[in-house]
Amino acid sequence: MPSPLRPKIVVLSGAGMSAPSGLATFRDANGLWANHRVEDVATPEAWRRNPALVLEFYNERRAQACAAQPNAGHRALAALERRYDVVIVTQNVDDLHERAGSTRVIHLHGELTKARSTVDETLVHDIGAKPIRLGDRCAAGSQLRPHIVWFGEEVPLVESAAEEFADAAKVLVVGTSLQVYPAAGLVVHAPAEAEKIHADLRTDHCPGGFRALGGSVEQTLPALVERWLA
Repeated sequence: MPSPLRPKIVVLSGAGMSAPSGLATFRDANGLWANHRVEDVATPEAWRRNPALVLEFYNERRAQACAAQPNAGHRALAALERRYDVVIVTQNVDDLHERAGSTRVIHLHGELTKARSTVDETLVHDIGAKPIRLGDRCAAGSQLRPHIVWFGEEVPLVESAAEEFADAAKVLVVGTSLQVYPAAGLVVHAPAEAEKIHADLRTDHCPGGFRALGGSVEQTLPALVERWLA
Protein backbone atom coordinates (compact mmCIF):
# COMPACT_ATOMS: atom_id res chain seq x y z
CA MET A 1 0.00 0.00 0.00
CA PRO A 2 1.28 3.51 -0.78
CA SER A 3 2.04 5.87 2.07
CA PRO A 4 -0.74 8.42 2.71
CA LEU A 5 2.00 11.06 2.70
CA ARG A 6 3.39 9.85 -0.63
CA PRO A 7 0.61 9.22 -3.18
CA LYS A 8 1.23 6.52 -5.71
CA ILE A 9 1.83 7.08 -9.42
CA VAL A 10 1.84 4.13 -11.81
CA VAL A 11 3.36 4.69 -15.24
CA LEU A 12 2.77 2.38 -18.19
CA SER A 13 5.46 3.07 -20.80
CA GLY A 14 5.90 1.84 -24.34
CA ALA A 15 8.20 2.22 -27.33
CA GLY A 16 7.49 5.94 -27.71
CA MET A 17 9.18 6.46 -24.35
CA SER A 18 12.55 5.39 -25.73
CA ALA A 19 12.17 6.62 -29.31
CA PRO A 20 13.60 10.10 -28.51
CA SER A 21 16.70 8.29 -27.21
CA GLY A 22 17.22 6.88 -30.70
CA LEU A 23 15.78 3.39 -30.23
CA ALA A 24 13.65 2.15 -33.10
CA THR A 25 10.02 1.34 -32.44
CA PHE A 26 8.50 -1.79 -33.94
CA ARG A 27 5.66 -0.60 -36.13
CA ASP A 28 6.80 2.70 -37.65
CA ALA A 29 7.79 2.88 -41.32
CA ASN A 30 11.46 2.36 -40.46
CA GLY A 31 10.78 0.29 -37.37
CA LEU A 32 12.14 -3.07 -36.37
CA TRP A 33 9.38 -5.07 -38.03
CA ALA A 34 10.00 -3.28 -41.34
CA ASN A 35 13.34 -5.10 -41.52
CA HIS A 36 12.57 -8.33 -39.67
CA ARG A 37 9.66 -10.73 -39.69
CA VAL A 38 8.29 -11.40 -36.20
CA GLU A 39 8.18 -15.08 -37.05
CA ASP A 40 11.92 -15.10 -37.78
CA VAL A 41 13.29 -13.42 -34.66
CA ALA A 42 10.73 -13.12 -31.87
CA THR A 43 8.96 -16.43 -31.35
CA PRO A 44 9.85 -19.74 -29.68
CA GLU A 45 9.59 -21.37 -33.11
CA ALA A 46 12.19 -18.95 -34.52
CA TRP A 47 14.54 -19.85 -31.67
CA ARG A 48 14.20 -23.57 -32.36
CA ARG A 49 14.59 -23.05 -36.12
CA ASN A 50 17.48 -20.58 -36.21
CA PRO A 51 18.89 -19.60 -32.82
CA ALA A 52 21.91 -17.89 -34.42
CA LEU A 53 19.65 -15.40 -36.23
CA VAL A 54 17.63 -14.70 -33.08
CA LEU A 55 20.80 -14.10 -31.08
CA GLU A 56 22.16 -11.77 -33.77
CA PHE A 57 18.93 -9.74 -33.74
CA TYR A 58 18.94 -9.29 -29.97
CA ASN A 59 22.70 -8.74 -29.79
CA GLU A 60 22.23 -5.78 -32.15
CA ARG A 61 19.33 -4.43 -30.11
CA ARG A 62 21.29 -4.85 -26.88
CA ALA A 63 24.26 -2.93 -28.25
CA GLN A 64 22.01 -0.13 -29.49
CA ALA A 65 20.10 0.10 -26.21
CA CYS A 66 23.24 0.15 -24.10
CA ALA A 67 24.71 2.92 -26.26
CA ALA A 68 21.54 5.03 -25.95
CA GLN A 69 21.04 7.56 -23.18
CA PRO A 70 17.93 8.35 -21.12
CA ASN A 71 16.01 11.31 -22.49
CA ALA A 72 14.34 14.19 -20.67
CA GLY A 73 11.16 12.14 -20.31
CA HIS A 74 12.97 9.33 -18.49
CA ARG A 75 14.66 11.83 -16.19
CA ALA A 76 11.38 13.59 -15.46
CA LEU A 77 9.73 10.34 -14.37
CA ALA A 78 12.66 9.57 -12.09
CA ALA A 79 12.28 13.03 -10.48
CA LEU A 80 8.73 12.14 -9.41
CA GLU A 81 10.20 9.89 -6.71
CA ARG A 82 11.05 13.02 -4.72
CA ARG A 83 7.38 13.29 -3.75
CA TYR A 84 5.56 10.16 -4.90
CA ASP A 85 5.71 6.39 -4.69
CA VAL A 86 6.36 5.66 -8.37
CA VAL A 87 6.04 2.29 -10.08
CA ILE A 88 6.93 2.08 -13.75
CA VAL A 89 5.42 -0.80 -15.70
CA THR A 90 7.19 -0.88 -19.04
CA GLN A 91 6.74 -2.78 -22.25
CA ASN A 92 10.29 -1.76 -23.19
CA VAL A 93 13.22 -4.12 -22.83
CA ASP A 94 15.92 -1.45 -22.46
CA ASP A 95 17.17 -0.19 -19.09
CA LEU A 96 16.78 3.55 -19.75
CA HIS A 97 14.27 4.01 -16.91
CA GLU A 98 16.74 2.54 -14.44
CA ARG A 99 19.67 4.53 -15.79
CA ALA A 100 17.61 7.71 -15.46
CA GLY A 101 17.16 6.97 -11.76
CA SER A 102 13.81 5.19 -11.46
CA THR A 103 14.02 2.58 -8.71
CA ARG A 104 10.84 0.48 -9.16
CA VAL A 105 10.52 -0.84 -12.70
CA ILE A 106 8.51 -3.86 -13.83
CA HIS A 107 9.59 -5.13 -17.26
CA LEU A 108 6.58 -6.90 -18.74
CA HIS A 109 8.42 -8.12 -21.84
CA GLY A 110 11.82 -8.91 -20.36
CA GLU A 111 15.21 -7.20 -20.30
CA LEU A 112 17.90 -6.99 -22.94
CA THR A 113 20.69 -6.78 -20.33
CA LYS A 114 19.86 -10.25 -19.04
CA ALA A 115 20.09 -13.79 -20.40
CA ARG A 116 18.35 -16.87 -19.13
CA SER A 117 18.57 -20.62 -19.25
CA THR A 118 16.66 -22.53 -21.90
CA VAL A 119 15.82 -25.31 -19.43
CA ASP A 120 15.15 -23.33 -16.25
CA GLU A 121 13.65 -19.86 -16.68
CA THR A 122 14.55 -18.97 -13.08
CA LEU A 123 18.26 -19.10 -13.97
CA VAL A 124 18.84 -15.50 -15.10
CA HIS A 125 22.22 -13.89 -15.68
CA ASP A 126 23.07 -10.17 -15.85
CA ILE A 127 25.11 -9.66 -19.01
CA GLY A 128 25.00 -5.89 -19.51
CA ALA A 129 26.00 -5.02 -23.08
CA LYS A 130 27.66 -8.37 -23.80
CA PRO A 131 26.42 -10.46 -26.74
CA ILE A 132 25.04 -13.96 -26.29
CA ARG A 133 26.78 -16.52 -28.49
CA LEU A 134 25.92 -20.06 -29.44
CA GLY A 135 27.70 -22.18 -26.84
CA ASP A 136 27.18 -19.71 -23.99
CA ARG A 137 25.65 -21.78 -21.22
CA CYS A 138 23.85 -21.27 -17.94
CA ALA A 139 24.86 -22.80 -14.62
CA ALA A 140 22.81 -25.89 -15.50
CA GLY A 141 24.71 -26.36 -18.75
CA SER A 142 22.04 -25.27 -21.23
CA GLN A 143 22.28 -22.66 -23.98
CA LEU A 144 21.52 -19.11 -22.84
CA ARG A 145 18.74 -17.21 -24.60
CA PRO A 146 17.62 -13.57 -24.42
CA HIS A 147 15.59 -12.79 -21.30
CA ILE A 148 12.73 -11.61 -23.49
CA VAL A 149 9.05 -12.55 -23.61
CA TRP A 150 8.52 -13.63 -27.20
CA PHE A 151 5.25 -13.64 -29.11
CA GLY A 152 3.31 -16.73 -28.07
CA GLU A 153 4.85 -16.87 -24.58
CA GLU A 154 3.15 -16.05 -21.30
CA VAL A 155 3.75 -12.63 -19.72
CA PRO A 156 4.71 -13.72 -16.20
CA LEU A 157 4.64 -10.29 -14.51
CA VAL A 158 1.27 -9.10 -15.79
CA GLU A 159 -0.64 -10.04 -12.62
CA SER A 160 1.77 -8.28 -10.29
CA ALA A 161 1.63 -5.25 -12.58
CA ALA A 162 -2.18 -5.23 -12.41
CA GLU A 163 -1.99 -5.16 -8.62
CA GLU A 164 0.14 -2.01 -8.76
CA PHE A 165 -2.55 -0.16 -10.72
CA ALA A 166 -5.28 -1.01 -8.20
CA ASP A 167 -4.27 1.63 -5.60
CA ALA A 168 -2.80 4.31 -7.84
CA ALA A 169 -3.65 7.96 -7.20
CA LYS A 170 -2.40 8.87 -10.68
CA VAL A 171 -1.94 6.75 -13.81
CA LEU A 172 0.29 7.93 -16.64
CA VAL A 173 0.28 6.02 -19.92
CA VAL A 174 3.21 7.21 -22.00
CA GLY A 175 4.59 6.33 -25.41
CA THR A 176 2.12 3.56 -26.20
CA SER A 177 -1.09 3.43 -28.24
CA LEU A 178 -2.53 0.73 -25.94
CA GLN A 179 -2.97 -1.69 -28.82
CA VAL A 180 -0.85 -4.58 -27.49
CA TYR A 181 -2.35 -6.97 -24.94
CA PRO A 182 -2.16 -7.96 -22.16
CA ALA A 183 -0.33 -4.71 -21.33
CA ALA A 184 -3.12 -2.56 -22.76
CA GLY A 185 -5.63 -4.15 -20.40
CA LEU A 186 -3.77 -3.08 -17.28
CA VAL A 187 -5.35 0.38 -17.18
CA VAL A 188 -8.78 -1.07 -16.35
CA HIS A 189 -7.43 -1.97 -12.90
CA ALA A 190 -6.90 1.67 -11.95
CA PRO A 191 -9.37 3.27 -9.51
CA ALA A 192 -12.12 5.31 -11.15
CA GLU A 193 -11.13 8.37 -9.13
CA ALA A 194 -7.43 8.28 -10.12
CA GLU A 195 -6.10 11.09 -12.29
CA LYS A 196 -5.37 9.52 -15.67
CA ILE A 197 -3.24 10.93 -18.49
CA HIS A 198 -2.29 9.45 -21.87
CA ALA A 199 0.89 11.07 -23.22
CA ASP A 200 1.93 10.07 -26.75
CA LEU A 201 2.67 11.46 -30.18
CA ARG A 202 -0.71 10.14 -31.24
CA THR A 203 -3.66 10.34 -28.89
CA ASP A 204 -6.41 9.06 -31.21
CA HIS A 205 -6.50 5.86 -29.11
CA CYS A 206 -6.81 7.72 -25.81
CA PRO A 207 -8.83 5.46 -23.50
CA GLY A 208 -12.00 6.58 -21.76
CA GLY A 209 -11.40 8.51 -18.55
CA PHE A 210 -7.93 9.65 -19.66
CA ARG A 211 -6.81 13.16 -20.57
CA ALA A 212 -4.82 13.26 -23.80
CA LEU A 213 -1.41 14.92 -23.80
CA GLY A 214 -0.07 14.99 -27.34
CA GLY A 215 3.58 15.41 -28.29
CA SER A 216 7.01 13.90 -27.81
CA VAL A 217 7.58 12.62 -24.28
CA GLU A 218 10.86 14.51 -23.92
CA GLN A 219 8.84 17.70 -24.28
CA THR A 220 5.55 16.88 -22.55
CA LEU A 221 6.72 14.92 -19.52
CA PRO A 222 9.06 17.51 -17.95
CA ALA A 223 6.24 20.07 -17.92
CA LEU A 224 3.75 17.57 -16.50
CA VAL A 225 6.15 16.45 -13.80
CA GLU A 226 6.94 20.05 -12.88
CA ARG A 227 3.21 20.62 -12.32
CA TRP A 228 2.85 17.47 -10.22
CA LEU A 229 5.85 18.42 -8.09
CA ALA A 230 4.78 22.04 -7.58
